[in-house]
Amino acid sequence: MTDEDIQTERAQNLWNSTARKFRPLDKAAELIAAPAVGPEQIGGLIDAQGEVLTYACAMTEPDVYRSWGTHPPSGLLLIGPSGSGKTLLAQGLATRARASFLGLDVPRLALEIVHAGGQVGELLEAWSQTLTEMPPTTVYFHELEFFQAAEFGGQRTDLPIGPIMDFLGELTDRCVQVDQILVVGSTSHPDTLRPAFVKPGRFERVVEVNPVFPDDVIAALRIHAVVAEELAGRALFGEVDWNDVVSRFRDPSTGDWIQMMHGVLRRKAREQCGASEVDQVHTKDLLAEVELSRRARKRLPRQGPTGTYL
Repeated sequence: MTDEDIQTERAQNLWNSTARKFRPLDKAAELIAAPAVGPEQIGGLIDAQGEVLTYACAMTEPDVYRSWGTHPPSGLLLIGPSGSGKTLLAQGLATRARASFLGLDVPRLALEIVHAGGQVGELLEAWSQTLTEMPPTTVYFHELEFFQAAEFGGQRTDLPIGPIMDFLGELTDRCVQVDQILVVGSTSHPDTLRPAFVKPGRFERVVEVNPVFPDDVIAALRIHAVVAEELAGRALFGEVDWNDVVSRFRDPSTGDWIQMMHGVLRRKAREQCGASEVDQVHTKDLLAEVELSRRARKRLPRQGPTGTYL
């Protein structure tokens, strides 16, 4: 086994051992021991990519910051709409840093902690011990403004916000204290994010993730079209005017657009199941899906973007 293989296996074993003992971590966290998200897999977001991926130097070239008389930020906070690419950027950071990726679904974690009750102290101690023993890892706190998260279906005023905030603050602080850990958080509700998260020593560097329309959306769609063709082992797309398609509908997030593209591919799969002769995907197919999505959104309660850009 190579050193990288040993590191990957060690990270997986250590995390599995801890997660099995604590339901909140088992249900709300996921470890990707060897992430593989390169810049070529991220559509656009040039400014955000540059800042986030530079943070990897804190692990790969720690003397760089010192050579400029400064030090790396304790943690990065990614702000931007749901589906804009925040999680993808965090995974790209872990890849660049040659680190494992530990993603925490903060809204789910908040609910699980409420149910866990008296297990919190023991969980925090196990969390610290595990991080200390883990190989280099990027810890990602997804949706820090948990009580407004879409996963809850709207704002949850019934949650014990204070105790949950105390827990999340302690969880973050213990990450920052470990040298081989990079800390990243995100929120799609920056206007109401509690100041405790962005105080010095926590998520002190804010990075805006705001895709340029339509260019970044088109770049992401082209990437995912190539991925789909690689999976299928054949050409799936014919003549497609991506600019024409995307420019007609500004509301969806990048993640929503990717879901629409897969909606077209699934429709083609259904047609093939019906023994029909099925053509490649063309502009008209994507425009038809756009119109279906537009009509569906009019019938649903007004909400923000919901797709996940992965």
